[in-house]
Amino acid sequence: MKNDNQNLFAALRAAFPADLDSIAVETDDELVYSWRDLDRATAMIANLFASLELPEGSRIAVQVEKSVEAMMLYLATLRAGYVFLPLNTAYQSAEIEYFIGNAEPAVVVCSPRNFGWVSKIAFQAGTRNVFTLGDDRTGSLLERAAQHPDRHEIAVRRSDDLAAILYTSGTTGRSKGAMLTHGNLLSNAQVLKDYWGWTPGDVLIHALPIFHVHGLFVAIHGALLNGSRMIWMARFDPKKAIAAMSRATVFMGVPTLYVRMLTEPTLTRTATIGMRLFVAGSAPLLLETFNEWRDRTGQAILERYGMSETVMLTSNPYDPKDGERRGGTVGFPLPGVGLRIVGDAGRELPRGEIGGIQVKGPNVFKGYWRMPEKTAEEFTADGWFKTGDVGRIDERGYVSIVGRSKDLIISGGYNVYPAEIEGFINEMPGVAESALVGVPHPDFGEVGVAVVIAKPGSTLEPEAIVAALKARLANFKIPKRCFVVDELPRNTMGKVQKNLLRDRYKDLFA
Repeated sequence: MKNDNQNLFAALRAAFPADLDSIAVETDDELVYSWRDLDRATAMIANLFASLELPEGSRIAVQVEKSVEAMMLYLATLRAGYVFLPLNTAYQSAEIEYFIGNAEPAVVVCSPRNFGWVSKIAFQAGTRNVFTLGDDRTGSLLERAAQHPDRHEIAVRRSDDLAAILYTSGTTGRSKGAMLTHGNLLSNAQVLKDYWGWTPGDVLIHALPIFHVHGLFVAIHGALLNGSRMIWMARFDPKKAIAAMSRATVFMGVPTLYVRMLTEPTLTRTATIGMRLFVAGSAPLLLETFNEWRDRTGQAILERYGMSETVMLTSNPYDPKDGERRGGTVGFPLPGVGLRIVGDAGRELPRGEIGGIQVKGPNVFKGYWRMPEKTAEEFTADGWFKTGDVGRIDERGYVSIVGRSKDLIISGGYNVYPAEIEGFINEMPGVAESALVGVPHPDFGEVGVAVVIAKPGSTLEPEAIVAALKARLANFKIPKRCFVVDELPRNTMGKVQKNLLRDRYKDLFA
């Protein structure tokens, strides 16, 4: 291993404990993986990729269920110097066809049960290698990797080389691939290691999916960079998560997970006494949830803010000397991150005023994959990234997110972009126009409600519209309710006033 190697995997591997036979990961079905297992398995998969003689910078697209082997596949991709492209397991054929066509991956890895339709899409798009990986340690990827040596010299990469592409839907048009470099990911992991007080002996409960920033980068990098054991939950179970807290110190979750744990009588101060840190993000944490958690456990959840394009940007303080954790805020900009609030005219606003959030720092992505114009549009002339979020900074420096400039709906921690769903609804027979708005929901934080106008002479059934969407889109994108109406509220310019629709349906799930 060369000392000048800035490959993220080189830094993670250097943090492995001296005793490689100690436990790195234990699963909820009682499997145990040592650090040596992680090292050997990632080497074998990396050697498999090397044997395929892939072009420099090849993308490895992955849509598989959560498993330790899926994490190893991610680490092996970094190790071999290729670009990891995680895809939500809920995506259906129309979505996968777009991602594979746009990213042109050299390798696609999918669940065994999806091999038929995924491989067809991949081969038609020119991908030469399609492997399977099950969540039960089966699949052609592991069978092929088992034939390769378990030693591998980590590929040399520069800080600015691509490590991953995360697709983040736009509010108009198709999804955009956010290009994250080895430097983006490593700088953010190192900052969080210090800021969140990771110490020897920490144990992480890993209960998140591993196809987005929170579970894949923040949680996994945090544990590995600290040489910390992970208690791995393939699927979140509130009872099991609470029971695991007696053996752990850190938990990361989306607000929905905290809401579900609060319904369990086993959640007590005694159950959480050994825990030092609860992190929430990916969606707004209701003040009610923050307060109830503190009352029940005696611990304040640390809320933070990040994006696919930037990894983590802000965090409530971990150390009390830096300030208190304040519900309803996402804390302070992380060390090394610049954050400013800008008005319509592009000038920076004083504290307390609401405006667009712009950020700068070593964690901010390289740009959108094959979209130079879009990339240029999203950065200011002086190099700040326009997040599209709206917020304010109070007198004490705490950042609050007050809304989203583009009507984004965050449901259960997943981003739902109305324009995408409206596009599918508007294509349906008999539909003249549609609008999707987010309304409050006690479990998911927010859910979509579709409001649809029929063409003259057509009759539409709300249930049929929802059923048609279910056949085409990921479940988290499906509106929870659909209404057929005579007209949509509009302003003088003819633009649909979604704020009025949100207000109309805001108490649907109250």
